[in-house]
Amino acid sequence: MKPIQIATIAPRLLGPLLITALLSACGDAPKETATVATKPALTVTTTTPQQLDWPQVLKASGNIVAWQEAVIGPEISNYRITELNANVGDRVKKGQVLARIAGDTVESELAETRAMVAEAQATLTEARANHERARQLRDKGFYSAQQGTQTQTAADTALARLNAAKARLQTAELKRSKATVLAPDDGIISARSATVGTLTQPGQELFRLIRGGRLEWRAEVTAAEISRLKPGQTATLESPNGESLEGIVRAVSPSLDPQTRNALVYVDLPASASNMVSAGMFARGEFRLGQSPALTIPQSALLLREGFSYVFRVDRNKVTQTKITTGRRNGERIEVIGLDPQAQVVAIGAGFLADGDTVSIVAAKPAP
Repeated sequence: MKPIQIATIAPRLLGPLLITALLSACGDAPKETATVATKPALTVTTTTPQQLDWPQVLKASGNIVAWQEAVIGPEISNYRITELNANVGDRVKKGQVLARIAGDTVESELAETRAMVAEAQATLTEARANHERARQLRDKGFYSAQQGTQTQTAADTALARLNAAKARLQTAELKRSKATVLAPDDGIISARSATVGTLTQPGQELFRLIRGGRLEWRAEVTAAEISRLKPGQTATLESPNGESLEGIVRAVSPSLDPQTRNALVYVDLPASASNMVSAGMFARGEFRLGQSPALTIPQSALLLREGFSYVFRVDRNKVTQTKITTGRRNGERIEVIGLDPQAQVVAIGAGFLADGDTVSIVAAKPAP
């Protein structure tokens, strides 16, 4: 076996190495290009704005009050209340007895006036008979003309007294009828201050009645908004239990409150409103002013940052934060202003993105 000739092999191995080193130094050596792929920040679903016809609304707030509230009091004074037949919340009919007042004194006065009428009637009969006899005697020459005039005057006086007694009788009968307190109209008793045993007084309040059970919403609007409202428009209120209640504008106040500079709008509520709301409640609602087109997006696509509204537009798998202006809201959709109708925007998850992020798009979600 021949020994390896190191001197002979060394040049053969070093040659290629030196050539490679020289080529690398000169830049001619082959190199590998590393391709780094950008990882998507989030997988998103996109949507496009949708053009819809939405109602124009004007929001307002105000109190719910009785359409008309009648104050019921006694029509005779210094008589004791003996019976009460109505309480707060009761629905009553026109003419229904609400309370009774002791009528013993009234009945005695009525009996006295009836006796006075009978007495005056008897006096008149006698006076007329005397006058007739005087006329016959005067024709025969027994009575003078002056005596005939006296008997005629006595008969006329008796007639006047009879008429006065009849008038007092009518007054006594009317007074007796007022011993029962009646409901002046159909409605709901909203207050009762009467108690059994108390004496009636002039101007005293016994009951309060919501006439017809009708309620109304008195909404407050500004001077700039009042010109947009007119009778016949529809208003929608939200009751405390979350149900919607519709009413019709009956009248718009022609003047403004000098303190608040607001005007009142009177909205008639349906008869069933008393089952959902009560007089004295504060309610919010809106007036329908008509229809107008609106460019809308899902509420989930909207991002609020630093007091401004944004959406993320998607272009070639990259998102761009775009500032927009919002308008009306209807359910889960919101009107946007300043956005291209053909733009693709992130539908869900905008709060997890930043401007310039790369995203993976699942599919374009059509607007509902």
